[in-house]
Amino acid sequence: MRRLLLILAAAAAAQEAEKPAPGERLDLSGSADLGYRWRDVRGNSQAYRSVVDLGEGPKLFGLDFSLADKSRKLFDRINVRALGWGGDPYTTAQVDLSRQGSYRLTWDYRNLAYFNFLPSFANPRLERGSFLSQRAFDTHRKLNDLRLDLFPGRRVIPYLAYTRDSGSGSGITTFVTEGNEYPVANRLADKTDHYRGGVRLELGRFHATVEEGGTAFKDDQRAFTSQRNLGNRATPIFGQTLELTRLEQAWGIRGDSSYTQLLFTASPASWADLSGHFLYSNPSTTSNYFQNSAGRFVDLNSLLFVAEQQERLLSGARQPHTSGDVAAEIRPLGRVRILESWMTDRLHQTGEVSLGLPDVEYNQQQLEVLCDLSSRLTLRGGHRYVWGQARVLAPVLRLRLGAEEGELRRNVLLAGATFRAARKLSVSVDAEGASGDRVYFRTSLNDYQRVRARARYQASGSLTFSGAFTFLNNENPARTIQHEFRSQEIAGSALWTPGSGKRISVMAEYSRSALRSDLTYIEPETFDRQRSLYRDNAHTGSAIADLALAGKVKLGLGGAFFVSSGSRPVRYYQPLGRLAVAVRAGLQWTSEWRWYGFAERYYVYEGFRAHQFATGFRIVR
Repeated sequence: MRRLLLILAAAAAAQEAEKPAPGERLDLSGSADLGYRWRDVRGNSQAYRSVVDLGEGPKLFGLDFSLADKSRKLFDRINVRALGWGGDPYTTAQVDLSRQGSYRLTWDYRNLAYFNFLPSFANPRLERGSFLSQRAFDTHRKLNDLRLDLFPGRRVIPYLAYTRDSGSGSGITTFVTEGNEYPVANRLADKTDHYRGGVRLELGRFHATVEEGGTAFKDDQRAFTSQRNLGNRATPIFGQTLELTRLEQAWGIRGDSSYTQLLFTASPASWADLSGHFLYSNPSTTSNYFQNSAGRFVDLNSLLFVAEQQERLLSGARQPHTSGDVAAEIRPLGRVRILESWMTDRLHQTGEVSLGLPDVEYNQQQLEVLCDLSSRLTLRGGHRYVWGQARVLAPVLRLRLGAEEGELRRNVLLAGATFRAARKLSVSVDAEGASGDRVYFRTSLNDYQRVRARARYQASGSLTFSGAFTFLNNENPARTIQHEFRSQEIAGSALWTPGSGKRISVMAEYSRSALRSDLTYIEPETFDRQRSLYRDNAHTGSAIADLALAGKVKLGLGGAFFVSSGSRPVRYYQPLGRLAVAVRAGLQWTSEWRWYGFAERYYVYEGFRAHQFATGFRIVR
């Protein structure tokens, strides 16, 4: 008994000796890039913000660190990442906190600043000397996502999650009346809260997730003006000039929804895999619209002119939504795989006035067979059938009330091949062609052919070449549509990293693209049929070379360019240079210079030139 007590006491002393001292519990590692950016913009600053929008001032360019707790009392590890803090248009942050076998808590934050104020965009009055965009935006979109998983790594994993997606800002939109459109100021604000929870089951050959959730949504917009506005119409109507002198327009949408979702994957046999997804939701929305406008307006039905308009509309609707898909992979022979999938998406809307409310159904079935003719060659072939029907409210330009019905029917043939020549060369080609006689939208894929090819060649251990080719040709020959669309692109890249890139690495990319779109449309002001023809032929390239000089100095030189011709010729150049100098262990001084040059042949006033210089320190632990 005494010997046993001595053994237990020695084991306890050894365990106590192995515990880290309080100052040695936490292990911090990672890096942080801090600095300051200057900029000098010449030319159209609105175009600069629409294309680049990188600001100046103190910046946290990047942050990436991990904190490990050796005692594992509250957590094992915290991972933190951040990018673009300090007023840049895209800011992110991620935090991952976990304790093995107990929990995992993640938080993801994103902030996107969207600015678009190009004078030539959506501006019918451009030829009359107006440089005011009629579709302008200065908004922020924020996303917060929080998720907690309990008992990760076990067979039953409960989880809870919450997401908020919100946006706000200002801009310019059009107030549309009969015979005219008026650009006016606009305020926007929306928010969606998404709550969800469920259980994941990990049972060897069977995996499933059952989730229950709900959303709450709101969207508020306000358009207003107190100045005289002649709108886009350049000529009088019935001898009268239409105008807008005052506007207060507001609408608010509120909605909520609950849903049930089920996902599963299973391997019932060594030669078969199954997967599926089912979702049912039942959202409801209420809408409130108010308008008070003054000026000179026309009622085309009665041919009367009015000085004021007032409208107030209230509506509510429910939209049961069911979607699901199942897929199977069967391997009856060692060299043959059969892939079968089916999906459906159906929504039906009911409201106070049911005539013409959306009732849409979309279905797709696909069968594909893959055969390995040898260890180097795989062939693929199959068929996809798409069908559906829709019943929606007829558009105003159809000049009739009520519902409009449509059907979707499309047969698609699939083919492809993959070739692998030893370990150096691999080539993959996919092709599909379709014939459809009924589509939902004027620009939908109808009679089309699509080809995609990719190749990769490992010339040596340090030199790699890759290339890609894409082609799409789509036609809708219907007399009222007459749509033709064609696009193609060929691209190539090279990566050279001798000695694993320790002294030098070079990466270069180039692509040549061509696009042509030809479509008829109805002009809203006159109801005349017009032709929209757009063409674009572009060269895009980029290259960067990183050099290690004298061990402590790293130099990077390169840039990118875009040159296009056609309906809207553009030239865009972005050379850059960067320098990193090791000051001491764990500390680098970094600097970067960029130049932006943007020019358009037909819209010279949208050109700009900008220098950017950023410098700071990179701290590594």
